[in-house]
Amino acid sequence: MESQTLIAQPAAEPGGRSLSGEKAQRIIEAMRESVAEVGVTGSTFDRVSRKAGVSRGLLHYYFGTKERLLVEVIRRDTEVRIETLGAALEQAATLDQVIAAFMATFARTVTREKGYVYMVSELFVAGRSSPELETELGKLYSRARKAFAEILREKERQGVISPRFEIEAVLSYLFATGDGATIQQFTDPTLDLNKGAQASYEVTRFLLGGE
Repeated sequence: MESQTLIAQPAAEPGGRSLSGEKAQRIIEAMRESVAEVGVTGSTFDRVSRKAGVSRGLLHYYFGTKERLLVEVIRRDTEVRIETLGAALEQAATLDQVIAAFMATFARTVTREKGYVYMVSELFVAGRSSPELETELGKLYSRARKAFAEILREKERQGVISPRFEIEAVLSYLFATGDGATIQQFTDPTLDLNKGAQASYEVTRFLLGGE
């Protein structure tokens, strides 16, 4: 199967204005850092514009609202994660390599991508009072499931895996497990996730058709 181009394009205002890649990245990184530091409520356009070194008016001009900027941040982060895991899954030639790709992604999230988890958590909470955020976050989860499901269905056709259940249901379970383990690790740093690694491996192997 041919690799898909999944990296997000530069942000654009609803009217079609295109924000330069360098400035867009500075704004997005500033918002991501701000949410990790003070949460969604404290991440005002004033604060983010100062961190990004751009005018407050520029954020309004290109993003319109804080909600749209938040959606752009999580959308871009999600696309990068889809690209990274998707590439590893496409290269996997055995069931064990498919499982290793998933487990490496979860391990990377716990050790190097905590900001992403905080952002998703903050957006989930903020989404309770913002239908726009809640809808967009749901779309991103759906986007990720469909992208990985397409790759895994190709692996099934190749005989690499033999899922015991519908593939998107398996993916929902795997990501729910990974998200839950990540949150437990963040709230209780003394938790040794390695102790559960073998159980996770065996369950994943069973779901994907291993003996």
